[in-house]
Amino acid sequence: MNARATTVHVESSGAGPPLLLLHGFGMHGGLFSALLPALTPRFRVHVADLPGHGRSAPVAMGDIATLAAAIDEATAAVEGPLVVVGWSLGGQVALQWALDRPWRVRKLVLVATTPSFVIRAGWPGALAPEALARFGDELAVAYRLTLMRFLTLQVQGSDDGRRTLAQLRASLFDRGDPSREALAATLALLRDTDLRAALPRIAAAALVVAGDRDTLVPIAATRALASALPRATHAAIRGAAHAPFLSHPAAFLDALEPFIDG
Repeated sequence: MNARATTVHVESSGAGPPLLLLHGFGMHGGLFSALLPALTPRFRVHVADLPGHGRSAPVAMGDIATLAAAIDEATAAVEGPLVVVGWSLGGQVALQWALDRPWRVRKLVLVATTPSFVIRAGWPGALAPEALARFGDELAVAYRLTLMRFLTLQVQGSDDGRRTLAQLRASLFDRGDPSREALAATLALLRDTDLRAALPRIAAAALVVAGDRDTLVPIAATRALASALPRATHAAIRGAAHAPFLSHPAAFLDALEPFIDG
């Protein structure tokens, strides 16, 4: 495995068509490590840490396009369009990248992703802005404890949730503490991002993967996302919450691999 010395930390392994994995808010790419044994025999897998997360340096954030541009630059040497697997925030980055650089994205796999994380007119299945603001205040006071509590929300209701929570907690700070400034800026970005109007312009085929017990991104939101994309299918993983690739890896791969091959 090798890592590129760029602003965005990317680790690459395996052989085959290019596949990129993008993690969620407050996390890092190391959380995908359990998937690599199944993916690297068939794909050249690139795992990125989003700016300000893991081993990636922070960037001055304007909007979600800033993160998409950073990923585009970090993967510029990858030949051919990529299959992009984006989890939660990583899915929003993937959607924006597919809008801005459609020739770079061959297919999208959007895991527990929504075009808007907060409630807006015509979009009730999301977080209340007040809840997101309160989360930001708690991060500013005790970010480690708050991130640990956030992990609990991600597995709430999931089958085998205790094992998944232990896995997340054990790995959360493996790549150091995320930048507090980057967390605050990324949270503001989550508050402000609304990609709903742009979804019909995304040409890439997409697979939207949901956990049917996800309390952060309800399954109604992922179904609406799949319906709004021109070439999307929806796959619900029974018994999974916000991290189906961790709690139900076999079911996740069963949905992922036929989509990529097809």
